[in-house]
Amino acid sequence: MQQGPLEVCILAAGVGSRMRSNKAKVLQTLAGRPLLRHLLDAVNTLSPSKIHVIIGEGGDEVRQRFDGEPGVNWVEQAERLGTGHAVMQAAPHIADDARVLVLLGDAPLVKPSTIKQLVLTPADLVVLSVIMDDPSGYGRIVRDGAQVTQIVEHLDATDEQRAIQEINTGVMAISAGGLKQWLGMLNDDNAQSEYLLTDIVEHANTTGASVQTHIADNPIEVTGVNTFVQLSALERAMQKEQASELMNQGVHIIDPDRFDLRGQLNAGKGVTIDINVIIEGEVTLGDNVKIGPNVVIKDAVIASGAEIKANSVVEEAQVGNNCSVGPFARLRPGAELSDDVHIGNFVEVKKSKIGKGSKANHLAYLGDTTIGEEVNVGAGTITCNYDGVNKHETHIGDGAFIGSNSSLVAPVSIGAGSTVGAGSTITSDVESQVLAVGRGKQRSIANWQRPTKKS
Repeated sequence: MQQGPLEVCILAAGVGSRMRSNKAKVLQTLAGRPLLRHLLDAVNTLSPSKIHVIIGEGGDEVRQRFDGEPGVNWVEQAERLGTGHAVMQAAPHIADDARVLVLLGDAPLVKPSTIKQLVLTPADLVVLSVIMDDPSGYGRIVRDGAQVTQIVEHLDATDEQRAIQEINTGVMAISAGGLKQWLGMLNDDNAQSEYLLTDIVEHANTTGASVQTHIADNPIEVTGVNTFVQLSALERAMQKEQASELMNQGVHIIDPDRFDLRGQLNAGKGVTIDINVIIEGEVTLGDNVKIGPNVVIKDAVIASGAEIKANSVVEEAQVGNNCSVGPFARLRPGAELSDDVHIGNFVEVKKSKIGKGSKANHLAYLGDTTIGEEVNVGAGTITCNYDGVNKHETHIGDGAFIGSNSSLVAPVSIGAGSTVGAGSTITSDVESQVLAVGRGKQRSIANWQRPTKKS
């Protein structure tokens, strides 16, 4: 048996015709990542010498999405003539002494530990199989002792063979020399008129090669995706598995059926996550963080003791210790909250630093703003940071009080300890420890008549 450098072939030429999508099948997303991304991440843990990705219709889009992916050799399958034909396109690029791992682009959840054991199984050809309670529709593994003699498709199987519960997944580990020899023996004399990779099992037996299986632990690892119904079922299964892992690490997820992790979550002790929470990208939650229902968090760091209340969105932001955010708040990219900051309902913060103990509890927009410590921002306050072409900054000193319904027209600075009267429009810098009022003078006009509609 040959055990040379590892090369990987990923069959990614499927178009997903049953999805009726103009997107290549391997670009459909599962847990926020393309199907192909899952497979590349899995095989990269094995440090292969080459990864051959066989693409077909829509292949340019796949290449563009993974532009610059290290170690990938893109191979085109111009005609879709079967799985064996797909591997034939990659064969000239494979070293003769390699160990070849063949994966299916639409079966994205195979575990690194599974494929590692598959590759290390001592046989010339190793088929990844799985035990199914209901194997209907799948190719059956036919054995003579430990030796696999053939894979029989369901329609061609006898009643005795249909009783076999061990089925073929399409994933294989093969010695390169044997693979090239057996590919040359394939023909398309079958109902599909295709060159089928599974036929190499029978050819390997004719050449005296050892053919065995490695049985996957869980059918979800080898479940393929051909429809959005299947994709959604795989999504929910993966999400429940991820939720179980987090709960076993001590994260209190209120309902794992209503939790979505679309990236990586690092959580401290005493973390609670309510229903319908979506985690995207790289997210870190400190100790005793509480995440309310219907919250979306993406690429953010939330420090210990903070609470993100219902229906809030936190994206590319940093939240300090013991902060309170929401409900219905939005932290946009560049928002940095120091410790003990309160951001309340319908408050939006973008590219702003807010000092310790400061508050904006209601209906405010803070953009391109630096706010000191213990500042109070009243309801209806906005920083007017955009002049139609450029963005400008607002600076608010420690201890300032911004009255409700104020407009701070940037660039502008509010000095420490100053107060801005409610309803003011501030267009010039305000020095420290003063009251600034910028309002039109109120008038009452007697005998004024409201406009009426013309008849």
